[in-house]
Amino acid sequence: MKLSIRRLTNGEGLPLPAYASDGAAGLDLYAALPAGQKLVLEPGARDLIPTGVQIALPAGFEAQLRPRSGLAVEFGVTVLNAPGTIDSDYRGEVKALLINHGGQPFEITRGMRIAQLVIAPVAHAALVECEELEETARGAGGFGSTGLGERGE
Repeated sequence: MKLSIRRLTNGEGLPLPAYASDGAAGLDLYAALPAGQKLVLEPGARDLIPTGVQIALPAGFEAQLRPRSGLAVEFGVTVLNAPGTIDSDYRGEVKALLINHGGQPFEITRGMRIAQLVIAPVAHAALVECEELEETARGAGGFGSTGLGERGE
């Protein structure tokens, strides 16, 4: 599939989002902060980080903003609403809502890889209202109902 992308003024001089390897599922997104400016995320703080790009997804697709695993494991920094969804009809700047779950302040600078963008197909459901739902073995069992060990434990 082809994805139309527009570089914004604040994204000038930064690489376009790119796959880091042939097998990568997500495109790396870069922080498009003003040159020389840094943003410090204190522990527990969150902020919306611009990426300097807009995209035009084809109908039937979404873009999911996901955390970068290295930032999560090394610093506790992740995408707060992961995965953040970008709908096919959105045309604003792509921004990443980051939160610092770590114990130390985290510094974000221009050009830092901050999140990844995964393009995925979307299915729309035709809702059919009914009086009862088909029964299953699990039934209404919710959070934790299937246990932690092997099946049936």
